[in-house]
Amino acid sequence: MNYVFSDKVSGLQASAIREILKFCAFPDVISFAAGNPAPEAFPTKVLAELSDSVMQTDPILALQYNITEGYTPLRDALKSWMGSRHCFEAGADDLIITSGAQQANELACKVLCNEGDTLICESPSFIGSLNAFRSYHVNLVGVEMEEDGIRLDLLEQALKDAKKAKLIYLIPNFQNPTGRTMSWEKRKAVYALAQKYNAVILEDNPYGDLRFAGEDIPAIKTLDTDGRVIYTGTFSKILAPGLRVGYVSAAEPIIQKIIVCKQVADVHTNIWAQVLCERFLATQNIEQHLAGLQKIYRHKCNLMLEGMEQHFSRKITWTKPEGGLFIWATLPQGSDMMGFCKRAVSEYKIAVVPGTAFSIRENDPSDSFRLNFSTPTDEQIVRGIEILGNMTRELLDK
Repeated sequence: MNYVFSDKVSGLQASAIREILKFCAFPDVISFAAGNPAPEAFPTKVLAELSDSVMQTDPILALQYNITEGYTPLRDALKSWMGSRHCFEAGADDLIITSGAQQANELACKVLCNEGDTLICESPSFIGSLNAFRSYHVNLVGVEMEEDGIRLDLLEQALKDAKKAKLIYLIPNFQNPTGRTMSWEKRKAVYALAQKYNAVILEDNPYGDLRFAGEDIPAIKTLDTDGRVIYTGTFSKILAPGLRVGYVSAAEPIIQKIIVCKQVADVHTNIWAQVLCERFLATQNIEQHLAGLQKIYRHKCNLMLEGMEQHFSRKITWTKPEGGLFIWATLPQGSDMMGFCKRAVSEYKIAVVPGTAFSIRENDPSDSFRLNFSTPTDEQIVRGIEILGNMTRELLDK
């Protein structure tokens, strides 16, 4: 039978990350292609104890339907935590629990964007969100980045040129895929441009609590005086991605529309996982837990950067992130980046993600590739970077 797919999905393709991950199933491949938290970062014992406690004391709570907005004690805990750690207050009716931040971003686009509306984002950007946006047939416009975030002149030009610029999608902290962080000056300037051109900012912050160097920078949401910033976060990187618990904070009218759309999508987020997250916040020293994660990622990132400095060709440049999970490496301009990535995994057994996986438009060129330092072991980082470094010198230093 010949299947005719809907217009919403016919143009979507499998993530290049997922395609490369197929090679990672082979035991001799060292993968720098994933984006998973470090296995040693999971608080498995605590989660097991909390889960057992829930099932012993209140099993029906964890097994029964619940409200779409999310488990009320968790929502209250998140509002308090965001006020104390992220310095903005979430009101009584402007936060909903989602199935990961991915769903939060998708629902934000769904409730605000019509087909043909313009959604502006950093270029490159996170493939998961890009595919979600594409499914609504928005006009995706990518804006080039600098070391301290999105280029302001190009952002303003994009806002001027757009017929209907509804959303500006940003990952200000340790951006995926580049690892870059937007400066405080640029955050203020971006918010001012959003006000000037009447756009809404979608601030995606999955990595913000994983800062292991430098100084914390306040969220764009802290500047929000007129309800134009939608802030999304997740427990995936600080607790466990398998729980699929995220959240979105926004003006009440936006949240009310997201609630209706979520009811259609999945009724509510896994309540058992929500209860675990709430009890983790209630019973554990969250700052101590985060400090432990930061120590793990500081070590892994430094190990990879030191190896790159020692083994990589000097013709390659790379970012030096202050947090998060990723390093963005760039080949000389005009290089066959895709060929480089394919050769790395097929001949050298090292998997990296080609930069085109994060392109805004299908044919956008890229000379870069993404490296993940959180998932591999220390031994794999040391060995894998040496192998990859030898490859770069063989290809570029002839």
